[in-house]
Amino acid sequence: MDGREKEVIVGRFGLNLKKEKTQREIAKELEISRSYVSRIEKRALMKMFHEFYRAEKEK
Repeated sequence: MDGREKEVIVGRFGLNLKKEKTQREIAKELEISRSYVSRIEKRALMKMFHEFYRAEKEK
């Protein structure tokens, strides 16, 4: 996962022990569109899912 993907996921799900943020809030912080935040979030979640699936398959 690249830096921007990590930043979006951490913000969206409050993984930094702070309040969860909306896509709109993240878009404003990163100075990108809300739809681009959505695409970044989706791509990052798919990477995480595939990594989890691969790790489970190896067990």
